[in-house]
Amino acid sequence: MIPGKFEYYRPGSLNEAVALLSKLGEDARPLAGGHSLIPLMKTRLATPEHLIDLSGIAGLKAIEHEGNALKIGAMASQFELIHSDLIARHIPIIPETSLLIADPQIRYKGTIGGNVANGDPGNDMPALMQCLDATYDVIGPGGARSISARSFYNGAYDTALKSGEIVTSIRIPIPPIGHGYAYEKLKRKIGDYATAAAAVVITMSNGHCQTASIGLTNLSETPLWAEEAGKHLVGSTIDSASVNLAVAAAESIVDPASDMRGPAEYRRKMAGVMLRRAIERAKSRAKA
Repeated sequence: MIPGKFEYYRPGSLNEAVALLSKLGEDARPLAGGHSLIPLMKTRLATPEHLIDLSGIAGLKAIEHEGNALKIGAMASQFELIHSDLIARHIPIIPETSLLIADPQIRYKGTIGGNVANGDPGNDMPALMQCLDATYDVIGPGGARSISARSFYNGAYDTALKSGEIVTSIRIPIPPIGHGYAYEKLKRKIGDYATAAAAVVITMSNGHCQTASIGLTNLSETPLWAEEAGKHLVGSTIDSASVNLAVAAAESIVDPASDMRGPAEYRRKMAGVMLRRAIERAKSRAKA
């Protein structure tokens, strides 16, 4: 299918983009890389009458070190995340995840802002941002504000963004030096959404886990921060007993659909498998 008819705008500033979205109302949508929105338009699951292209706005692609965090502009592409020395040095799980998104052509154009802001439960970055305790900077008719990634997602394609608001950047606390990390993703083929995926970030000291955070992708109507699962690892040596408890806690909160990727029960078990692999690899990378 092809999209319905729409008007195209390419503002040169954030203020202009916000003004257009405010003026045009619910029939307008911001356009970042387009790899989440355009497929929905082609199937008529989304039928915006106005598209506001953000690619002409300067300053939305910057990747900067600010205090104890990295600030990533919403229009930074997955390709740019993969090749950023700053990100690789401080938060290497981000490029590891970006490399598992779709294919090189899509990664070249697809943006982190579009990936996190669209509310698509199949996107990889939202669960990773929850795992990393990221914050989204947004701007709209009411001014600028920040929203925690862990409270941003209400349901499939339903987020905490208010009408006319745009995600401008993502702020991510830098994990401690020597942290362990891994993103494990099961998918049917290159370019597909995850059948199940898990992000894990841990810190270790004297052989024991000090902190643990877990995010789960495409296993519910929203990305999932598996807080209780992480708690089962903290204080342990990440032995088989604590991992079993963490996996059971994670499996208990997922609610995958039965679809072309497999029945719900299979996908639930694959969530556990991906989490086990991610925990094992994160532990192997962590410095005590």
